[in-house]
Amino acid sequence: MKRVLPVLTVLLAIIAVWYVAAYFLNLNWATQQLAREGIEPTFSALFNNTMAQERPVLPAPHQVAVGLWDGLAGQKITSKRSLVWHGWVTLSATLAGFAIGTLAGILLAVGIVHSRAMDQSVMPWAVASQTVPILAIAPMVIVVMASVGVTGLLPKAIISAWLSFFPVLVGTVKGLRTPDAMQLDLMRSWNASASQVFWRLRLPSAMPYLFASLKVAIAASLVGAIVGELPAGATAGLGARLLSGSYYGQTVQIWSALFTAAALAGLLVLMIGWIERLTLKRMGLAR
Repeated sequence: MKRVLPVLTVLLAIIAVWYVAAYFLNLNWATQQLAREGIEPTFSALFNNTMAQERPVLPAPHQVAVGLWDGLAGQKITSKRSLVWHGWVTLSATLAGFAIGTLAGILLAVGIVHSRAMDQSVMPWAVASQTVPILAIAPMVIVVMASVGVTGLLPKAIISAWLSFFPVLVGTVKGLRTPDAMQLDLMRSWNASASQVFWRLRLPSAMPYLFASLKVAIAASLVGAIVGELPAGATAGLGARLLSGSYYGQTVQIWSALFTAAALAGLLVLMIGWIERLTLKRMGLAR
């Protein structure tokens, strides 16, 4: 109870602030609408109107909850109005991009740790790659790959991988360099080969750092997949729901898609945490 109470307090405070913000942001339209209908703009009338507008500036929490319920449980999973279906489309690109980004990040990290030339050449370029806004890269990737006939999942996965590889790279490099000089000297005194030093010392030391970076990378991968759906004018995916909602002023649809994406990111991070506990326990690095 001591752990739940602070969380509930913060949650209720957020909902209260949200309702107040929804009232004031939707107030102008409510006032105009009541004036056209000849209804006296009392607080009760204004409040009821601001909480029930079809296209509010800021939807109230209960409107978003209804939109989420309708999108997740009120539609067939195969329906293009279903958030489950759109979430699966985005999830497939997220997982593909996460796999590509993780593999690239780990391979580059191993090369950087074992090669001074790679450390001085690859690492600065990896840092520089993250200074370019993903919104500028995404259209270029989509256009270039479409020009060679590649569309669908792969372009979105590449954009997703672009965001996810860097956290994995930095975390893995940090983890692989965790063993100090005394531990490395001890391995050398045992005549251990470079591969034995890697598998028995560097990699186990890097695992906590790797999994911490994977949690960041999986969330970044989801963002990349959603961004990758925007410039292509996609009709499927959470990015497509955001895009169509912005075109037609369906703010409830936008917020429902945002909350679905947030929930999906939370589930993916929890999944990485579960794999982390199993892996570290199996390696004897955790209880």
